[in-house]
Amino acid sequence: MDLFLLLIGLFFVLLGIVGAFLPILPGPIMGWIGLLLLQLTSVITKDWTFLGVTLAVSIIVFVLDYIIPAMGTKRYGGTKYGIYGSMIGLFFGLFFGGILGIIIGPFLGAFVGEILKDSSDSNKALRAAYGSFIGFLFSTGIKFAVSTTFLVLFVNQAWEKLDLFF
Repeated sequence: MDLFLLLIGLFFVLLGIVGAFLPILPGPIMGWIGLLLLQLTSVITKDWTFLGVTLAVSIIVFVLDYIIPAMGTKRYGGTKYGIYGSMIGLFFGLFFGGILGIIIGPFLGAFVGEILKDSSDSNKALRAAYGSFIGFLFSTGIKFAVSTTFLVLFVNQAWEKLDLFF
């Protein structure tokens, strides 16, 4: 059972890294589930403080993932239309454009949203779209850093007791 939990935990931690780039998967939360599964083995000494802190980090990053792109759009002069357009663009980009769509979708969505609000100011719309893109990159970077850290923590804990799993 311990080996099964180790392997499923590793799967979730790796899924967390994938989730850093795919908005449909909550990357850090997936990574945290992997850490939890490792802690549930009889081989690893339970550290509830460790799990609590990593869970808190996961939840904070999950919430920030929705706030940061909107903040980027607003910081560069965007309105609600640009923010909503960014979110809609991200959704459509995910399903219709793959990896490239995830990057271009929020940009185009914010641009279209701002153009729909005020079609006379394409420079403002372009600035808002740029802000959305910067926010998306920053948010993705944070998720990737946290998910990678969770992978390192998982491997370190498992590696120390690897002989006990087999």
